[in-house]
Amino acid sequence: MPIRRKAVDAGIFDRAELALLGRVFDQLKLIDDQSPDTQGRLAYRIIALHGRIKDEAELVSLSRQPLGR
Repeated sequence: MPIRRKAVDAGIFDRAELALLGRVFDQLKLIDDQSPDTQGRLAYRIIALHGRIKDEAELVSLSRQPLGR
């Protein structure tokens, strides 16, 4: 079963949220050739930001910024 279907079935995200997260990830992973580990960190960051940010353009913009530590 694809991960998207599992997420919907588990009630984690609905289809619209998954589509949004997928579009944002696809836009950001095209920035450069990223390792699977880097892509995993990017996915985690997008999901974490999605808890507060629902606008796609803002989510892309914030996900591009370096982490402030």
